[in-house]
Amino acid sequence: MNIKNNWVWIVLALGLLAGGYYAWQQYSNPGLPEGIASGNGRIEATEIDISARIPGRIREILANEGDFVEAGQILARMDTDQLEAQRRQAEAELKRATIGIKTANSVVTQRQAERSAAEAVVAQREAQQENADKKLVRSQQLRRTDNVSQQILDNDRAAALEAKAAVSAAQAQLAAADAAVSASEAQVIDAKAAVDAAQAAIESITADINDAVLRSPRAGRVQYRVAEPGEVLAAGGRVLNLVDLGDVYMTFFLPTAQAGRVAIGSDVRLVLDAVPQYVIPAKAGFVADVAQFTPKTVETEEERLKLMFRIKAQISPELLKKYIQYVKTGLPGVAYVKIDPEAEWPAFLQEVVAP
Repeated sequence: MNIKNNWVWIVLALGLLAGGYYAWQQYSNPGLPEGIASGNGRIEATEIDISARIPGRIREILANEGDFVEAGQILARMDTDQLEAQRRQAEAELKRATIGIKTANSVVTQRQAERSAAEAVVAQREAQQENADKKLVRSQQLRRTDNVSQQILDNDRAAALEAKAAVSAAQAQLAAADAAVSASEAQVIDAKAAVDAAQAAIESITADINDAVLRSPRAGRVQYRVAEPGEVLAAGGRVLNLVDLGDVYMTFFLPTAQAGRVAIGSDVRLVLDAVPQYVIPAKAGFVADVAQFTPKTVETEEERLKLMFRIKAQISPELLKKYIQYVKTGLPGVAYVKIDPEAEWPAFLQEVVAP
């Protein structure tokens, strides 16, 4: 008999507890008016990987997990000893190529002078040929009247042929001088190209050295240290992971009938489980055009209503900046959105955190 009475009291106590819990739930989560929809979600933010662009060893890391960093702040440095040596080598090549241009220009000047001399020799040999030809003509005329000997005529004919050969030789020397000038001018072009190549190599190595200083692209908070000083990374190897606290949002899901009425820019109110006393204002910044949970086949209207669409509620940068020390990702909560612009917020959502 006593055992039965104990069970009765236990059942009554459980009933009272269940009733109290139901009443508390009803009081703390009042029904939403028409035109307001809600969905569960978590606070998220844009993540940024700070990575090495080229392979190398980490020299130092200047940020720890949890640190707030500003845009442009130096977060880590890679070892650049090898790059510095390569740049010094490229600078030496640049000096050598610059001297090569001067040397090549001097050769061009020399070859042009030789060409001028060859032109003068050609002119001289042509004048000599002209004189020899005229003398030969006179000797031939005099020979017809026996005023000169055959020996003189033969000598003048030989002299004319020799003068002609001398002209041909001088012209060949002039052609060689032209070729030498063209070759020396090509050397100048090669020397200038070597200078350009050396300068490009220096610029490329300098860019690699600059990239060895890893800076934060945005203001945010360090979430993870993926590597440590002394480690050797491949190209693209991650060093740190940042959370951009200027781009924070909550992603939640609504069924078809409600998601279809959410417009970009619609007012949203966020209530986080960790701080339910604060209501955070936001705006609907994204509404998916493809359902996230789709059955294999959708044949009936009832099944279509089960489809869920992803919505992103964006928190204003001004508000984030004011409370940046308290912003944390991963916090669960509830998002309330106006699917009817004329709807009124219920009392527990009207007082929001001011930016």
